[in-house]
Amino acid sequence: MRHRRVRAKVKGNAKRLRLNVFRSHQHIYAQLIDDQTGKTAVAFSSLKLSKPKTKKTDIAFEVGKGLAAAAAKLGLKQISFDRGGYAFHGRVKSVAEGAREGGLEF
Repeated sequence: MRHRRVRAKVKGNAKRLRLNVFRSHQHIYAQLIDDQTGKTAVAFSSLKLSKPKTKKTDIAFEVGKGLAAAAAKLGLKQISFDRGGYAFHGRVKSVAEGAREGGLEF
């Protein structure tokens, strides 16, 4: 229900994509989605990191930075953040902070 409530308010379009976050027990995934076309422009996860750190929040921060770097290659700067129904703390907050440090604005 929380996820549906957030998705009703947060939309992504061609000019401002939606940064969606999904966290599992071991990994964290982030992707930039254009909701008008239903396509994923950029995706990044903790599986793509070469040597992961020990803390999950540090790994999530690196995922945010990696996603921002991939988005910068496509010329994307402004996004909408979709926390996916998760509380904005811990790993979800770390992804947002990493994306902001990488140059994304939201």
